[in-house]
Amino acid sequence: MHAQPPTLLDLQRAIGRSLLHGVDDDVSALVVADGLAPRARLAIYRNTATGTLVTALRLTYPAVHALVGAEFFEGAAGLFSEDSPPRSAWLDAYGEAFAEFLARLPQAASLAYLPDVARLEWAVGAVLHAADVPPLARERLTRLEAAKSGEVCFTPHPAVRLLQSRFPVDAIWRAVLHHDDNAMAAIDLSAGPVWLWVRRSASGVEIDRFAEYQWRFTAALMDGRPLHAALKEAPSAEAHVWLATLLAAGCFTEVRLAGQESDSSMRSTQS
Repeated sequence: MHAQPPTLLDLQRAIGRSLLHGVDDDVSALVVADGLAPRARLAIYRNTATGTLVTALRLTYPAVHALVGAEFFEGAAGLFSEDSPPRSAWLDAYGEAFAEFLARLPQAASLAYLPDVARLEWAVGAVLHAADVPPLARERLTRLEAAKSGEVCFTPHPAVRLLQSRFPVDAIWRAVLHHDDNAMAAIDLSAGPVWLWVRRSASGVEIDRFAEYQWRFTAALMDGRPLHAALKEAPSAEAHVWLATLLAAGCFTEVRLAGQESDSSMRSTQS
């Protein structure tokens, strides 16, 4: 009896193993030589695929690339691509787990701040490519009863991210991308943690530092916790001013009461 020919899915999986892991046994017999050995032909595609993924990571993580150098970065990115192949054809969305990979990579252990620089760069890319959603119109808040204002929950805007680090990664990121050796030399890695707000504005992506209470208050709101719970993270007088700042900056897209699914489900009991 003749062996059953592979299905399209079987063929795709075999090619995937070849491109990502160099396992050619399952697929080389199915490749027409036509003047070039099947393994050599597969190697061309494998090098192209790996190079494409490494380039995508380099474009997403330019500061990491500059910090470790091209040779180290390409080696690390190649290892990462083997362990974490893309799940879609949109390569701008590829590489979210790269920071965690760097944190586990023994060869990068001497640069303790490197994973957090990568996390910042991923946040910048996510904000840059986020959907252009209209921000929350503050007049929607007038639909709420004053007695229930503490139950307000907000939906975060997709072009806003929060990040904390025990290193001044924002200063490192700027110094590296601006090629500012003096600024880099002046950075004190032991200066203490930073609490960062990454958002998209009309002028581009902005990275600002928060006070810790501002960051914790904002993080609570972005996690969907009701206002009364978020207020526990900050002095009340300061928190209300900061909430107004967040609303003015367009950090939210929807508002609802705790237990309700969306802003559209809210109803005021006032006549």
